[in-house]
Amino acid sequence: MSDESGPAPFAEKDYTLVFCRRVGADGNRELLLGMKKRGFGMGKWNGFGGKLEGSETIEEGAIRELEEECGIKARSLSRLGYLCFKMLELSKIMRVHVFESWDFEGDAVESEEMRPQWYPESGIPFDRMWPDDAHWFPFMLEQKRFIGRFEYEDDETITEYTVSEQK
Repeated sequence: MSDESGPAPFAEKDYTLVFCRRVGADGNRELLLGMKKRGFGMGKWNGFGGKLEGSETIEEGAIRELEEECGIKARSLSRLGYLCFKMLELSKIMRVHVFESWDFEGDAVESEEMRPQWYPESGIPFDRMWPDDAHWFPFMLEQKRFIGRFEYEDDETITEYTVSEQK
C-alpha cells in the first residue's frame, strides 16, 4: 500500500533574536553575544532570543528572552530583520525576527542557557557562529533593514540562501 499523503509537513514557528549594542570605553561600537550552553545551537555564539510563550507579541517575547538569558532589560527595541530558516534535517521552518537595542538596563550575567560577552564590531567571532551570520550581519551592523532565507541540510551546511536590504 502506498502513502499518497507525501512527506510530513515542516513544523513552522516564530522566534526572536536580540542584539544589544553600545559604544565601548574606547569609542568603538560593541555587540553583546551569548555562547549557547545547551540545546539547539549549543557551542555557538549568537544573539539572545527564542520561542514565543502564550499570547505574547513578538516584541514582548524578545524582551522576555533577553532578560531570561542574560539579565538585561531592553527599554526599547528596533526591528532590523526577518530571517526564514528551513532546517531539512529537523523538518522545521524557523521564522526569526531580528532586533537591536541600544537602550537597555542592567549588566549582562551568565544564565543556565547563555554565557554573554561583549565583542567589538571589528572582532565578531564568525568562525564560532552559525554559518548564515556572515551573510546578514553586515546589514545589521550598518543598521539596514534586511530579509533573508536560508536552507540548511544540517547544522553546518547551507544549501541555498538569499539576503537583501529592505528599503
